[in-house]
Amino acid sequence: DTEGLLRIKEENQKHYRRAQRHQEKKEKIQRHNRKLGDLVEKKTYDLKTQYEHLANLRRTHILELTSVIFPIEEVKTSVRDPADVSSESDNAMTSSTVSKLAEARRTTYLSGRWVCDDHNGDTSISITGPWITLPNNGDYSAYYNWVEEKKTTQGPDTEHNNPAYTISAALCYATQLVNTLSLILDVNLPKKLCNRQFCGENLSRHRFTRAVKKLNANILHLCFSQHVNLDLLHPLHTLRNLMYLVSPDTENLGR
Repeated sequence: DTEGLLRIKEENQKHYRRAQRHQEKKEKIQRHNRKLGDLVEKKTYDLKTQYEHLANLRRTHILELTSVIFPIEEVKTSVRDPADVSSESDNAMTSSTVSKLAEARRTTYLSGRWVCDDHNGDTSISITGPWITLPNNGDYSAYYNWVEEKKTTQGPDTEHNNPAYTISAALCYATQLVNTLSLILDVNLPKKLCNRQFCGENLSRHRFTRAVKKLNANILHLCFSQHVNLDLLHPLHTLRNLMYLVSPDTENLGR
């Protein structure tokens, strides 16, 4: 029994020394993990700082691009509110009639259906200059109506102020700006649309509307990537959505 007790004591001492070595290894691993944690935290902070610096650079480039080459502005039109005009002509008009006139003014018949447009008749959005504008309500029917008329009308086109020309130019500039923004922001666009899509040959109604839908989808995708307020966006407002995207008030522009 005494010999067995001695053997057990020796084995216990061996286990104790081994436990001490394991404890030292454990503490060493813990110190190493703490160092790695501090390093990861520092690297994460540095990466966040670099992201913020990159976002500021992107934001600067975008604001410079949209102020020098592609300025987008809201152009006021001199259309009076029919509710105001009617109120002046008839002082006995009821409030319900005024509200109905205001509601009718905010409604537009677009592509075979009625759509609500709060900005209808008030403003239009220009790009690269006040003479190149798009209808605020997204109704570009003047373009393909003009194309259909040209098919039936022979002779040169002498109407230089045709709205179809401004619509085509504005959409062409918008496409160029969107493709450039996707490069600056490093965001892949869901739809492929070349810069010359809206210039050159006259597009049919189907090809034109299909290209406009692609452009609107790309603009909305960029707006979503930059966390633009969803309450401001409308799927048919091409240049207005683009204006909200590149606005200096967009806090996350460049993220």
